[in-house]
Amino acid sequence: MPKQPSVPLTPPVSLASLLAREDLELRQIAGPTGTGTVLHGAHASEMADPYPYLLGGELLLTAGVHIPEAAGSGTYFDDYVSRIVAAGGAALGFGVAPVHDTVPRALVAACEAYELPLLEVPPRTTFAAVGRAVWDLMEGARTAELRRVTEAQQGLASAASRPDPVPSVLRQLARRVGGRAVLYGPEGTQIAAAGRVPGAENPAAVAAEGALAGLARQLVARGSATASDTVPSGIHLAAYALGAGRGRVLGVAAPRREPGDHTIASVAAVLLSLLTGEERSGSGAARSSALVRLLLGSPPEEVAPLLGADRWLVVHARPEPRAPDPVAASALGAALGSPLVDLAAGVVRVLVPADREPGALPGWTLGVSAAVAAERLAAGDGQAGRALARARAIRAPLVRHRGRAGLAELVAADEAREHASALLAPLGVSPALPETLRTWLSLHGSWDRTAVALGVHRNTVRQRIARCAALLGADLDDPDVRMELWFALRVIGQ
Repeated sequence: MPKQPSVPLTPPVSLASLLAREDLELRQIAGPTGTGTVLHGAHASEMADPYPYLLGGELLLTAGVHIPEAAGSGTYFDDYVSRIVAAGGAALGFGVAPVHDTVPRALVAACEAYELPLLEVPPRTTFAAVGRAVWDLMEGARTAELRRVTEAQQGLASAASRPDPVPSVLRQLARRVGGRAVLYGPEGTQIAAAGRVPGAENPAAVAAEGALAGLARQLVARGSATASDTVPSGIHLAAYALGAGRGRVLGVAAPRREPGDHTIASVAAVLLSLLTGEERSGSGAARSSALVRLLLGSPPEEVAPLLGADRWLVVHARPEPRAPDPVAASALGAALGSPLVDLAAGVVRVLVPADREPGALPGWTLGVSAAVAAERLAAGDGQAGRALARARAIRAPLVRHRGRAGLAELVAADEAREHASALLAPLGVSPALPETLRTWLSLHGSWDRTAVALGVHRNTVRQRIARCAALLGADLDDPDVRMELWFALRVIGQ
């Protein structure tokens, strides 16, 4: 069984293109011609057994130094050529100087027998020149392939921006690979398709399309990202999963498999994942509708049913010790099972349906509100913010707001809010003062923990509390004063 060529980073080049180089004056004297032989490199060796030194796909160059004098009367050349073929060698180049004046006839016969292309390398052409020519051709092919891939990526991106993005991307992909592109849904049902399997009128092409659907079903069943196959007719098949767990697959059938085709199809798969993902349908459309209605003035309680829940938990979170970024915010939303994520002022806020109780997450500090109806989300936001401040102060991974009836509920809400506003009015000179006082009271007057919770120096906390005492004209060491202020701050924060 011949070795399979080790695929390099550069695409292969045809033997015909090397023979077309007039400066080398190479001449094929044995082996099949016009068969599409390709070269993955060039290697010079005078070893009698080159097998261990070949990766597969090379043009092996030799001057025949290894050939014994009596080689023509035995099996030497048959053994030599058979080892080249077994190693996956693509062709043999024989230099007719300085060791041999002509190519040995027994070697020509062996190459004919094993169908190995044999090239005569004239005396004026060095092996280095042949090797350089192969690599020059490969570099040119690599540049052309990169250009093809770049143009295909641009074409796919342009197709994705059209009014009919999914069919447009499929048409563009089919054209770029010269075959057929199919979008499959769960159970291998065809959603959309473009292009055609070469020779679509032939039974083999029909069978290839059936095999492509089967490959898509296998991909979903195995939970793999990609799969490929080649059917007996020589048509190449490839399948790409679109997203995780959605059951959609991109299938591609093409008559050939160029080095850049996988990259082009992968780009198309990513675009189709975005175009057919949740953001374009289902709950994603519902969220878009909810946002539009809010912007147009609908009250939250009317919009909330579109989001799939009547009661919500508000979560405030910070990664420690760094500030959050958009990627971390999205990852947090995924971990909490909610796409309703907001990143602002160094805090990630997430709306979570009340039936999904958040747990502690490594690397995050969380504050969680009580379950609230849509019209009380602002109150839940305040609860989550205070819970996060307390969690950071006591260095706990998660703190939940525990709302329960108490003495504060004995006062009518309107009266309590009016009293609290009047009591705290003197602190309105600085937005930082009420928040500092609330955090300081919640942490039992601890300067250090308040400073940690607010992210300021402890002396700043002392100065702000002293300012609060002066503006309020109150003794903050008096527990009755502290209690009244705490109730007032809770009312204002709801």
